[in-house]
Amino acid sequence: MAGRTLGCMPAPRTVLPVISLDACCAPLARDVPDQADSEVLAAAFRALGDPVRLRLLSLLLTAAGGEVCACDLVDPLERSQPTVSHHLKVLREAGLVTATKRGANVWYAARTDQLTALRGVLGG
Repeated sequence: MAGRTLGCMPAPRTVLPVISLDACCAPLARDVPDQADSEVLAAAFRALGDPVRLRLLSLLLTAAGGEVCACDLVDPLERSQPTVSHHLKVLREAGLVTATKRGANVWYAARTDQLTALRGVLGG
C-alpha cells in the first residue's frame, strides 16, 4: 500500500480542530495525569485498541500524499462502508485523524503529531 495512489484526486488538506495530546500530558513515568488528562489519553488509546482502526491508521500513514478518500478504504479493509465510517469517526473523535470534506467525498489523514504525543506519554 505504501506509495500507492488511491482512486480519488487529492486536494489541499484542511486540518479540523482536534484534542491536543501534546498540550495535555506529561510522560506517565514522570507525572501522574489528572482526571481530565487521563480521559483524553484513555480515549486515544481506546481508539487504537481495535484491529480495524489500527489497519485504518496504517493505511493513512502509508498512503501516497498522506491522505486517503474514505471511498478507497472499504476494499482494503474488506468491511462495509458504514463500518469503515464508524471506525474513522472513532479515530477522528480521539484526535488521531483529520477529516476534510471535498464535494461528495471525505478525505482522512493521520495526525502524526498526536501519535508522537502518545508515544511520548508512554516513553517518558
